[in-house]
Amino acid sequence: MKKFIGVVLSIVMVLSLVACSGGKEKESSEGTKEGSGSGKTVGVAMPTQSSERWIKDGDNMKKQLEDLGYKVDLQYAEDDVQAQVSQIENLLASGVDCLVVAAVDSSALVNALAQAKSAGIPVIAYDRLLMDTDAVSYYATFDNKGVGTAIGKYVEENMDLANTKEAYTFELFMGSPDDNNAVMLYEGIMEVIQPYIDKGTLICKSGQTSFEKSNTLRWDQQTAMKRCEDILSTYYADEKLDIAFSAFDGLSYGIKAACEGAGYKVGEDWPMITGQDAELMAIKNIISGSQTMSIAKDTRVLAEKCVTMVEAVLNDAEPEINDTEQYDNGKLVVPSYLCTPEAVDKDNYKEILVDTGYYTEEEISSDSE
Repeated sequence: MKKFIGVVLSIVMVLSLVACSGGKEKESSEGTKEGSGSGKTVGVAMPTQSSERWIKDGDNMKKQLEDLGYKVDLQYAEDDVQAQVSQIENLLASGVDCLVVAAVDSSALVNALAQAKSAGIPVIAYDRLLMDTDAVSYYATFDNKGVGTAIGKYVEENMDLANTKEAYTFELFMGSPDDNNAVMLYEGIMEVIQPYIDKGTLICKSGQTSFEKSNTLRWDQQTAMKRCEDILSTYYADEKLDIAFSAFDGLSYGIKAACEGAGYKVGEDWPMITGQDAELMAIKNIISGSQTMSIAKDTRVLAEKCVTMVEAVLNDAEPEINDTEQYDNGKLVVPSYLCTPEAVDKDNYKEILVDTGYYTEEEISSDSE
């Protein structure tokens, strides 16, 4: 009898183990590879918390990696080049298994990234290409030239540049010279508007149409405001500025402040002001009329693509790639995934940003920034 009971208990235990195993397998197949990162740590180096978009990037990256079971060490350098160098060196010393980097100034990171390669730690470039290094495995970004093209096309269509008989004044407020993305965005804008400059439909009274003359170090709002103030007082005392091609919402805030200081009025002589990143403040400004448009870049999607790259390099697999030509960093052409940017204005922001859950109506209508 005891022998019979023992056999029955053994069968019950085996069936229980099979059931538990099957249940776990089902949970895994229906989830998002939960636990695949167990025991591994990903270091994430972001440039700054002064911009809303980088906070979202960091939060999205951390959440998605942790959902997969990875430990995440998220660092912000506050646009301090040497601080980011130290942070990356510390991440490497702590023994991270993979490194995700959105650089402040990638030229300063070459030696630290060489250490990563020597240690066998894979590196993923996040939305800013890591230049002059062969340590980078993949690059997750938005189509940066496409961002510039979208800005240029928006202005072209909304000002009817192809058909107008009028001439419009414009100025360029481009991104940081140490960010390869800024150069590509500039190229995208110029590709669209150069024919109208040649034709005389667009006139830059300052003459500052080169990237070297129109860039803004560190994408800094105060720098953009001061430059805009100088341009308005020097070149637009007797004529109004019609279009400000801004490469980033932060720069747009500086342009807005300069225009207010120069006496421009929304609804009267306010210039068209572009932007990028669709920050919450920018959307509020778009609704109020003090900014015309921005470029939406869903950081949830970008983080997701970067996470697939992390998964790939840590599991000897290959992630989805859609560009193997554009991003030559001086050492190699970095395999990349380019997410698609979208132009947003007062007519479509609800569809693109609210209906998708990127922002809530409450956030947009709130008086707090």
